[in-house]
Amino acid sequence: MSSQHHTKTNVNRRNPASMAVSDAMKKALSSRPTPTVQSVNTATPGTYHEWLDLIQKTNAEQKKKIKNMRKAFAVTVSKEIINGVTVRVVTPEHISPEFKDHVYIDVHGGAFVFFKGLPSIEEGILIAARLGIKVICIDYRMPPLAPFPAPSDDIFSVYMALLNTYSAKRILLGGTSAGASLVLVLVQRLVSEALPRPAAIYVGTPWADLTKTGDTLYTNEGIDRVLVTYDGILEAAAKLYAGKMALDHPGISPLYGAFEEFPPTFLLSGTRDMFLSDTVRVNRQLRNAGIRTTLDIYEGLSHADYLVAHDTPESCSSYAEIKQFFIACLGA
Repeated sequence: MSSQHHTKTNVNRRNPASMAVSDAMKKALSSRPTPTVQSVNTATPGTYHEWLDLIQKTNAEQKKKIKNMRKAFAVTVSKEIINGVTVRVVTPEHISPEFKDHVYIDVHGGAFVFFKGLPSIEEGILIAARLGIKVICIDYRMPPLAPFPAPSDDIFSVYMALLNTYSAKRILLGGTSAGASLVLVLVQRLVSEALPRPAAIYVGTPWADLTKTGDTLYTNEGIDRVLVTYDGILEAAAKLYAGKMALDHPGISPLYGAFEEFPPTFLLSGTRDMFLSDTVRVNRQLRNAGIRTTLDIYEGLSHADYLVAHDTPESCSSYAEIKQFFIACLGA
């Protein structure tokens, strides 16, 4: 079946609402129904200025959410510069005993183009508050002003600087979506340059392959309420980020890189997530390389719904699992 035919089929089909999820998640899902594939394709920017307008609009909406989350989770946030890179330090009211003198590095998602500035700390707030750990959120440069390799270079710079303050065994690292992809790229670079690796990492629904290859890019098209389709904004963002590089270059799509000598890795996704295949494929690469992993898949969740709908049992459970995984890795 061609992708064109498949897309047409997905546009026309109707899917029932997720039933095997919590009532709170059902409410969250109903408040933001799945857009149509056609509407997403129509909204895809075609010029530099259209990209800037969409980024500004998206970030403005996210900023409102972040301001509410800061109050709800009672965290303190300070803006700093580390090795020339802007970061925001998110500190919870209480540090868990297991994470005393540890730090978590957060790499935000947003298709490599969204959530610069204050919007970058969304997951950092949840990690800080629910795990009880100090979080460094990296506000890395992004396209259209700074495509590859600027984001990866910024993350590497911050990580290397933090090694002057923390031993690698006291550093935890993670992110969602594009952020998770950048985490994988960082670790692959650390391994290739024989540099200290973090104690453990978390990769939530990683966009690890920017080509249209994974099975669920097709099977969950029009079902995933967050991503909806690859052929619109996602594909355009991938090309904007990659610039002149091929989309299957390991620095762009870490799925095509090496996974030997990785730290223990926690992976998270949902059955309606278009990046479920990327998550499963990364897990398989890690397991084939002999790396300890936990793969946690939630029924009925679209892309990063554990983060998007953070006031749900599914979200609380996700971060509780990540916390226990990190504690177990540190204990080992």
